[in-house]
Amino acid sequence: MLHYAAVFFVIALVAAVFGFGGLAAGAAGVAKVLFFVALALALITFFARGRTATP
Repeated sequence: MLHYAAVFFVIALVAAVFGFGGLAAGAAGVAKVLFFVALALALITFFARGRTATP
């Protein structure tokens, strides 16, 4: 998921360079959402692994 966030960020940069402001804003918004979802899933996974009982 973090890979897709990076891809959308690159798309936003390229669109901004070529002057497509609306497309750049949309791609940046999607990249931001994907980044925070990936971050939340990583934190949930990190803390869930720490709470498992070891035999």
